[in-house]
Amino acid sequence: MTSAGLDELLRHPSLWRASSAGNAPGTLPTGFRRLDERLPGGGWPLDTLIELLLPAHGVGEINLLVPVLRALGQQGAGPRRWIAWLCPPHLPYAPALASAGLDPATMLVVQPRARSLLGTTPSSKSTPPSSDPTLWAMEQALRSRACAAALGWVDAADGHALRRLKLAAEEGGSLGFLFRPLHRADEPSPATLRLSLEPRGRMLDVQVLKCQGGRPGRVEAVLGERMADGG
Repeated sequence: MTSAGLDELLRHPSLWRASSAGNAPGTLPTGFRRLDERLPGGGWPLDTLIELLLPAHGVGEINLLVPVLRALGQQGAGPRRWIAWLCPPHLPYAPALASAGLDPATMLVVQPRARSLLGTTPSSKSTPPSSDPTLWAMEQALRSRACAAALGWVDAADGHALRRLKLAAEEGGSLGFLFRPLHRADEPSPATLRLSLEPRGRMLDVQVLKCQGGRPGRVEAVLGERMADGG
């Protein structure tokens, strides 16, 4: 095997390293007690890819992420990093973000278009690894180290593209949240955590489909719990 081939192998996200076996990945609390109790480490895993599978847009997915986005925005003593929104179905509403404790000035909304963003056509030899411009843009945001988190909305995504997102999050010290339709739940994914969100009246249940280091399970009334606590 050539040196270049070995370097590529060592960078693969599926490779287990004995030297890192004792270093559990960091977490941040979700802000929801029941969900924290279900997740290993008591919160969202950091520097990785998380998939949220939705039956429809607007079921409470952004409310679920507000506490962690607020915490990420307050981390570190250096310049504040961006929160990137890649192809959101609705434009984030600045006054609502501000009232939730998020700084609208650190929100970066990107609507990728294949020709304008990538500067290439699908048949070009210089086309990036993912043919979906949203996935490509999300990968760049995660890897850039300029973003504390990147939120992306897509439908189809193959395993290769998802592995690249996970690796980019690890390399960039960023957290990736990928929103996909619920009908993609049966497809394999390298994401560290996969959740399906299930609205139930005015509440939101969360089904843990995949949890590295933990077990699948259902968490009922996650947002309902928070409203009852006055949060």
